[in-house]
Amino acid sequence: MEPERFICRTCAVQHAGYEREPEQCKICTDERQYVGWQSQQWTTLSQLKSEGFQNDIREIEPGLSGIDTRPHFGIGQRALLVQTDAGNVLWDCIGYIDDATVERISALGGIYAISASHPHFYGSMIEYSHAFSNAPVYVPEADKEWITRPDPAIQLWQDSVELLPGVTLVQCGGHFPGSAVIHWAAGAGGRGALLTGDTIAVVQDRDFVSFMWSYPNLIPLPGSEVRRVAAAVRPYQFDRIYGGWWHSVVESDGQAAVERSAERYIARQQSLP
Repeated sequence: MEPERFICRTCAVQHAGYEREPEQCKICTDERQYVGWQSQQWTTLSQLKSEGFQNDIREIEPGLSGIDTRPHFGIGQRALLVQTDAGNVLWDCIGYIDDATVERISALGGIYAISASHPHFYGSMIEYSHAFSNAPVYVPEADKEWITRPDPAIQLWQDSVELLPGVTLVQCGGHFPGSAVIHWAAGAGGRGALLTGDTIAVVQDRDFVSFMWSYPNLIPLPGSEVRRVAAAVRPYQFDRIYGGWWHSVVESDGQAAVERSAERYIARQQSLP
């Protein structure tokens, strides 16, 4: 039997290669994240199960389901399962998986490929891969240093990759050099949807989005990086934007929201003394 891998309780990213709890989580000690206020803490999948954790899976729109962990775990994001006739893509992984989760996802068509917007949302992506016939896990070449559990299922990529017809990974940069989005052409009733995580963050005023180098530590991006992020998604048609949490959604006019948000961000930077 393989040893259990440790999962950071703050970011919910699984680590491998340790016989005992690591001293620190490489994800959380980076300035874009943080070590929990109760200091570094670790757990495992079996421990989470014994504590009563479970996943909730629900339909968001036809062809798109969300998956999150109850009670709140890690950053609290929900994964997205894009369902197509050619296969399903799991986007922005979470840290917890159990037999019930595998059964529910299998009933929805399983997983053909896995990817994430950035390292904070890597979760237990290799566990999900192994549960679904070693589904390929797409990690951007630019972010390979943040892989905490190496595995043959990992495939490095750059620029853009069409995972399935109408489901395209797009590297935008910004938050991390490899920060990415998924363009789902069939989303929003055929008007197109963008799945963004933190790469293009849906803000409280959901007519806008924003862009940051560090969200928890409130460190902004330079305007040049914001221009690059906006330019990366400009060729794609989309009306809706799904951020990293259940209610982080720009319901319509998504393309214009990205453009006006980038313009607003850059204008505010230029107005500073």
